[in-house]
Amino acid sequence: MSDRQIQEADGRRWRRMRFKNNKVWVALSDEDRLLVKNGRVLLKYRLDQDYQYRVKPENVEPLEAGPTGKSGHVPETKTAGKKPGRSAKASPLPSDQAVHIYTDGACSGNPGPAGLGVVMIYKGHRKELSHYLGEATNNIAELRAIEEGLKAITNRGLPVVVHTDSNYALGLLTKGWKAKENKELVARIRSLASTFKNLRFEKVKGHSGCPENERADRLAVEAARKGAGRHSGATA
Repeated sequence: MSDRQIQEADGRRWRRMRFKNNKVWVALSDEDRLLVKNGRVLLKYRLDQDYQYRVKPENVEPLEAGPTGKSGHVPETKTAGKKPGRSAKASPLPSDQAVHIYTDGACSGNPGPAGLGVVMIYKGHRKELSHYLGEATNNIAELRAIEEGLKAITNRGLPVVVHTDSNYALGLLTKGWKAKENKELVARIRSLASTFKNLRFEKVKGHSGCPENERADRLAVEAARKGAGRHSGATA
């Protein structure tokens, strides 16, 4: 193994590995084995980041396994468009060649003070977005998170995968559902999606241990809470 695949940070040794087709750093024990506590291993996307994630050991694998994992298969996902099939079909690509956008929305009450959270990952680079939306419904927050993530992509020729746990958003953006509410917002996102050469949406099961999805959720919740606090203080 190359020395570059093992580094020291925060008083620990970390090994370069792969998690869900993304390169990560996984904590090692004193014997340079995976450090497992309570059935989970500790990982980071960058050694200099403050927050860490705990995932099941079977979900990490050596870099030698390749970008698509042991099977070499990249699952098909649905293509964005106003209706199914309206956009050009995206060809399967190794996951680490795409921009991955994890989105989530949150609100206290429905409607209530709302926020959005977005985590973007591309070739080891990471960007996070978090905004307070004012009074909104949860569905609006979910859609606005997707919109903000897409707007943040400057090179729309790159393959992009949007991960969301919102069945409502997926239905409107990939299954041809007719918008009965939030029509202007849905039309805006559909128009934005049509500017991408290769755009897909993937369903993420909410609160199922996906670190990026959990992070997007925390960003959305924090934005809603902090925004509501500022607003309350200003009007008191």
